[in-house]
Amino acid sequence: MIPAPFDYVAPTTVDEAVRTLSEAGEDAKLIAGGQSLLPVLRLRMAAPTTLIDLGRIAELRGVRDDGDAVVIGAMTTHHEVMRDPLIADHAELLAKATATVADPQVRHRGTFGGSLAHADPAGDLLAPALALDAEMVVRGMDGSRTLAATEFFSDFFTTAMRPDEILVEIRVPKHTGWRAHYEKFNRVAQAWSIVAVAATVRTEAGDIAEARIALTNMASVPVRARAVEEALVGQPATAEAIRAAAERAAEGTSPTTDSNADAEYRQHLARVLTGRALTTAVTG
Repeated sequence: MIPAPFDYVAPTTVDEAVRTLSEAGEDAKLIAGGQSLLPVLRLRMAAPTTLIDLGRIAELRGVRDDGDAVVIGAMTTHHEVMRDPLIADHAELLAKATATVADPQVRHRGTFGGSLAHADPAGDLLAPALALDAEMVVRGMDGSRTLAATEFFSDFFTTAMRPDEILVEIRVPKHTGWRAHYEKFNRVAQAWSIVAVAATVRTEAGDIAEARIALTNMASVPVRARAVEEALVGQPATAEAIRAAAERAAEGTSPTTDSNADAEYRQHLARVLTGRALTTAVTG
């Protein structure tokens, strides 16, 4: 199908983009890599009056070191995140998760910030951002503000951003030396996760000193597996301790039932995949 007609604007600065978005009103849409929006436009499931392309804004790209955090520009592609040495050294979980996104073509065009702003509960980058306590910096007509991942994702395909705000960058606290893994279960024909687990742990002298686990597609937003984290801390990094903790992965979740899986099966998957993710993370 052919998209409905729209005005096209390609600003070159964030300020210009914010101003254009504010002036265009509620029927405007932002486009980053376009991997999620373009199919929707072609099917006419969305018909914006104005399409604002962020692709020419250089300040939204790149990864930089900012002391105790790694900062990722919202328009940085999945491929760039996956291969960046700062990410590999200080946020390995993001590199592992990004490598599972779709296919190479999508990873070269799709953007890290675009995926987070799209807020698809089956998306692979929301749970890792939550597990790493990432912060989203957004900018609107009233200036910039910072939202923790726990408040940024508010519902299915919905974030806490205001209509005139743009996601500018993502601040990820450094998890230097932490081991990590992202384990997902998906249909062969699709990369969307039926359930996935983002796990990162820090060990000391063979014991688990800290753990961060977040679940993909176990609610309308990514959720932390707090019960598993609490059960792991202070325990030896053994298969038995991991297996016992992973049994608590589904606590507090509210997965949906759809054509891919029912809620009970998703809870089973959460327990199994949590065990696999933690085992891989601990053993390297």
